[in-house]
Amino acid sequence: MQALLRKNLINCGGSLISLDQPVVMGILNITPDSFFESSRVGSNHQLLVQAEKMLLDGAQILDIGGQSTRPGAILIDWEEERKRVVPAIELLSKHFPEAILSIDTFYAKVAEESVAAGAHIINDISAGESDADMFPLLQKLQVPYIMMHKKGSISTMQNNPTYGNIVLEIVDYFSKRLAELRALGVADVILDPGFGFGKTLEHNYELLQKLDRLKLFELPLLVGVSRKSMIQKVLQTSASDSLNGTTALHMIALERGANILRVHDVKEAVQYVKLFQSLVNIG
Repeated sequence: MQALLRKNLINCGGSLISLDQPVVMGILNITPDSFFESSRVGSNHQLLVQAEKMLLDGAQILDIGGQSTRPGAILIDWEEERKRVVPAIELLSKHFPEAILSIDTFYAKVAEESVAAGAHIINDISAGESDADMFPLLQKLQVPYIMMHKKGSISTMQNNPTYGNIVLEIVDYFSKRLAELRALGVADVILDPGFGFGKTLEHNYELLQKLDRLKLFELPLLVGVSRKSMIQKVLQTSASDSLNGTTALHMIALERGANILRVHDVKEAVQYVKLFQSLVNIG
């Protein structure tokens, strides 16, 4: 019964978010070099306008990131990232006090200051491996934690990644990291299989096809495929022309058990979540 409750509810600052129906997370990038140019936020005014639009379009979570983690990106240090994201979170908290905010960082210091500024969720692409202080911080803060799988560093992860069995390796990886978190008493964990992070095109599609096998953990699953290269390469198009492909993959992800969709295009994502729920409700 406890596993079932963990799967369907996450506690965000005292507010329970139900995952009985899929949730849409909108991406706000406080960075000049994210792979999808339209997702970049360059001023406070633009941040507020974009956040308001996402919330009105139906986003239940806003994910704020301070640096690009695309393959080959040049990473900034925690102090520079903090300068970008903490004021943004403070601003969003002030103007949209009911909004659920997520901080996309692998730095424990940035995560801690972001939560103090108003963030409710920590979204860590490194699953605590980039910063040894992240897991102890989670024990202290007891906020929901999105833990992503990636293979290798940001700079090297796409240099011929190999797997014997990608699903089994990801299951083993999450099992080990979850054991550490559970020993620390961390309650709310969300799993992100990490599409595009240390995976070839074929790996990504095999993982999407077998996404439902990760449901064995009885934890929420987050899928982030929005406008990524796994769409661009198949359709031979750019990120700006990948909305239709994104929609198609999101429908497959929902069918295979995704609870949270991390997206650039909130309105469209909310629409196909509603269509998906119409199909589910018939049964």
